[in-house]
Amino acid sequence: MTPRHRPARSFRPSRRAVLAGVPAAALCAAVPARDAVAARTPTGRADVFGPQAAYWFPDSVPGGEPDPGVVWRSLLDYVPEDDPDLPYNTATVPLAERPPADGARVQSLVSFAPTSGNPSQGAPDARYYAFTDWALVEELVFWGGSSFEGLILAPNAPVVDAAHRNGVPVLGTVFLPPAAYGGDLRWTRELVQRDAMGGYPVADKLAEVATAYGFDGWFVNAETGGGDRALAEDMRGFLKRLRAAAPLRITWYDSMTADGGIDWRNRLDDANEPFFHDADGPVAHTMFLNFDWTARGLADSAERARGLGRDPYELWAGVDLEANGTGTRVDWDALFGADPDGKVSIGFYRPEWTHTRLPEDAGPEEFHRREERMWHTGEGDWPGVAAHVEARAAEIAPPFATAFNTGHGLRYAVEGSESSEGEWSHLGVQDVLPPRRWSTSGGTAQAGFDFAEPYHGGSCLKVSGIGAEPAEVGLYPLALPDAGAVTVELVYRGAGVDVEVAVGGRRFAARDAGDAGGGWRRVRARVPEGAEPGTLSVCLSAEEADGGAVWRLGLLRVTGAGAAPPPPPSGARVEDARPTGEGTAELRLRWNPVRGARHYELFHAAPEGAVLLGATATPAFHIRELRRRGGERYTRLEITAVGHDYGRSACAVLRHRW
Repeated sequence: MTPRHRPARSFRPSRRAVLAGVPAAALCAAVPARDAVAARTPTGRADVFGPQAAYWFPDSVPGGEPDPGVVWRSLLDYVPEDDPDLPYNTATVPLAERPPADGARVQSLVSFAPTSGNPSQGAPDARYYAFTDWALVEELVFWGGSSFEGLILAPNAPVVDAAHRNGVPVLGTVFLPPAAYGGDLRWTRELVQRDAMGGYPVADKLAEVATAYGFDGWFVNAETGGGDRALAEDMRGFLKRLRAAAPLRITWYDSMTADGGIDWRNRLDDANEPFFHDADGPVAHTMFLNFDWTARGLADSAERARGLGRDPYELWAGVDLEANGTGTRVDWDALFGADPDGKVSIGFYRPEWTHTRLPEDAGPEEFHRREERMWHTGEGDWPGVAAHVEARAAEIAPPFATAFNTGHGLRYAVEGSESSEGEWSHLGVQDVLPPRRWSTSGGTAQAGFDFAEPYHGGSCLKVSGIGAEPAEVGLYPLALPDAGAVTVELVYRGAGVDVEVAVGGRRFAARDAGDAGGGWRRVRARVPEGAEPGTLSVCLSAEEADGGAVWRLGLLRVTGAGAAPPPPPSGARVEDARPTGEGTAELRLRWNPVRGARHYELFHAAPEGAVLLGATATPAFHIRELRRRGGERYTRLEITAVGHDYGRSACAVLRHRW
C-alpha cells in the first residue's frame, strides 16, 4: 500500500507546541532537512540552567550548529554519573501492580512537549496534557525526537511517576525519520552498530539510560529508507540485545521490513514478523501496526500471532488522533466485531488532541470535559474508549489519600490555604484518581473536577445536582487489611448535605471531626475489622429536594493502625544558584530521599508569609524564580515531606544568601 503523506509543517518550540506534521502512514515529526551527519562531537548551547528531559543522537551529531536552546549529544558518550540533570530526571515511584488485562488494551503515544526545552519538573502554566485516565491505558510512549534536536528521547520524571502510581509502564522513543524529514541512514547504522566483541553498544546504553532514569522500555521507530537485508538483520539483533540487556519493554513500529526497506504493512506478515518473533522466540514485546489496517488484516494478524504462541493483544492497531481527535473515523467493527474482547489491541497516536486543540481562553475544566468524552462518555460516532476497553486500577489500601489533584491548576493550595502565586503543572504530584468517570447511582448528582476551590493541590472533586434522594458516587476499589479497623476521613465543603461512606455497598456513618481550615469541614467514618472490601463510595443527600446542592470533596484519607507522618528531609542543600535579575535567582536544590514520602513541597518562608515554590516527587527541585522579599539578606527555604496519607513532616530548612 502506498503511504499517504500530509504536507510538512514547521516545528519550533512554543508555549503550546507539540510535534507536528505526521504522515497518515508513518510516525514522523515534520522537520526541515539538516546538514549531513558530522563526526561524533557533542555540541550545543549548555547555558540552560533548568534541567530538561534528555535527548540524544545514537552516535554522531549533525554538522553545523544547533538551533538556540538545542544541545546536540551522543548517547555513546553519555555517562549517567556525570549528568548534573540526572537527579531531576529520575523517576522515584515504583510501578504499581494492577489486575491483568482481558481483551483489547491501549497503548498511548503522547507528545507532552517539544523534544528540546521540555522541563524536567513541570512548568508555571496550567495548559498541559494532564492525563488522568490511566486505568484505560496499558502503557504510555513518551513520544518525540527530531533530526535537528535528537532522535532518542527519555521520558521526564513527572510523567513516569504519575503513570507508575497507576500501574502504567512508560517507554522512551527511538525515532529514525524518513529522509524527507531529515533522516539519514547513517543514524540507523550507528544505532545497530556492533563492537569488537559482537555486541550492540547503543542497545546497552539505552538499557543503561532506562535503568538510571527509572522508566520501562523503548518504542523503536525506524523509518529511514535505503537499507538492505544485512541492516535489517542487525536491527533484529539490536532489538534482541536491547530486550536482554535489562528487563525492558520493547515496541516495534511497523515500518522496516526483513529486506531492510521501508514498507508500512498495516498487519503482521512475513515482511515484518522477524522484528516481532523469530526462530529463537519473541523479539519485540509488542508491535504497533500502521494506521491503514483492515478487518481482514487484523483477523489474519491475530491468527498469525496465535500461531507463533503469542498473545494477539500484543499487536497495537494504530489510530491517528492528532488532527481530529474524537472526530476521527475508526472502524470499530473491524477491531471488535461481535467479539467484546476485540481482535487485537489499540494504539492511539497523539491523543493529546484534547489539549492541543483547546481554544486559547479555555481552562482546565474544558480540557477535562474533552478528556471525559474521549475516554468515557463518547460523542458523535466516537463511543468512548471505556465502551470497549476494560478499566483496570490497582486497589487502594491504607495508608492512602487523594486531594483529587490532577497535576495542574490555576493555583496551588495547601490544606485549604492558597499558597502559590499562579498557574502550574507537574504530573509528578498528581493523585491516583478514580478509575471510572463518573460512577454515580441514585438521584441526579453529577461529579467532575473543580479548579476554582482546591483544598490541596490544584483541584478537588465537585458533586452538583444533589437532591433529597440519596446519590452514591463510586470512587476507588478498596482493599482492607486482615486485622484492625480502617478510618475514612473526608475534608469537604457544602452546607446542607448529609454524608455517609460506603464500602462494598455497606454504609457507615460519617461523624463530624471539626474544622479543617479555609471553610472546609472534616468528618470520619470507621470501617470495622471484618468488613468486606469493595468500591469505596460517598453517599450524599440534601436537605432541600430541588437538586441544587453542591458539595466539594477536598481530601479523602484512608488510614489504618500505626499511621504516622514521614520524617523531615535530611541533607538539604543548594546545589547551584545563579542571579537572574535585580533581587531574583534560579536555584537547584537537593536532599536525601525520605522513606514514606509521596511528594515534597517547597516554600519560601517570606516575611509576609510562606509562599509555595513548587512540589515534586523527586528529592531534587529547580526553582525557576526566587524573589528577594522585604530586603532579606538570607532567604529561608523550607522542604516538607508529604506522606501517602498526606501526613506532613517537620520541615527541613536551608538558606540562600543574597
